Amino acid sequence: MSVAFPSMANESILFFVPMYRCSAQIGRVIAQFEQLSELSAPHAVLCVDNQSPDDTLAVAERALEASSVGRKCLVRNNDNYGLGGSHKVAFDYARDQGFDHVVVLHGDDQGSIADILPLLKAGAHHSVDALLGARFMRGSSLEGYSLARTWANRGFNIIFSIIAGQRFYDLGSGLNLFRRAPFDTGFHTKYSDDLTFNYYLIFGLADHKYKLRFFPIRWREDDQVSNVKLFSHAKRMISLLLSRFLNKNAFHSADHRATKRDSYSYSVVRHWEV
Repeated sequence: MSVAFPSMANESILFFVPMYRCSAQIGRVIAQFEQLSELSAPHAVLCVDNQSPDDTLAVAERALEASSVGRKCLVRNNDNYGLGGSHKVAFDYARDQGFDHVVVLHGDDQGSIADILPLLKAGAHHSVDALLGARFMRGSSLEGYSLARTWANRGFNIIFSIIAGQRFYDLGSGLNLFRRAPFDTGFHTKYSDDLTFNYYLIFGLADHKYKLRFFPIRWREDDQVSNVKLFSHAKRMISLLLSRFLNKNAFHSADHRATKRDSYSYSVVRHWEV
């Protein structure tokens, strides 16, 4: 189901929040969007709940109702699609509603929308295909992030960069902007729907010669609940790397999803237009 907002001028921005089991944090995330009053560009907020087993959906609805953002929509995936699947829902939604850019801010409140607002106000997104928040570049800060995980991430960043032939400062933080038009080609559709989606995506963006720019962000962990099982996650990353290294073309043409889907449907819980 799709709900249309009024037509917007060029360069409209959809702020997309993927949500799963984040009832304790989602209210804080939605409160961050009060800062969008600083933007002159037309914008809206889309919250996508991925079948959360807790009361994330109800908390999000209350927070959106209280938010001063004029255009906002709350939807629920019709199945558990994973983080990557929720991204695909958002990119399809942005295309259908005519948004030019998609900003991703994860619903677990580890990132801050304030880190990308200066870039948006300066128009930095007009000259690139993606602005990617980087936790591990100069100027970034990490709170509550273990030294072991930090160095593991830095190591994988180096390996991915060598294979891609392009410097990556982060393989997928929870704060990114994407120009929507490249996704209209569907190059991302067969990438994994799970938490490894961003790793496939960064290879896809680089290999398809899209222009990337990284920017430093603040990142923190306090009351978040991780959905990552580190050992199995690392095994999937190594398998992914090997696949891309051995045959780039086969890597991008293969279907990496555990469940093959013709579409990623959702139900609109509520939408607001002011």
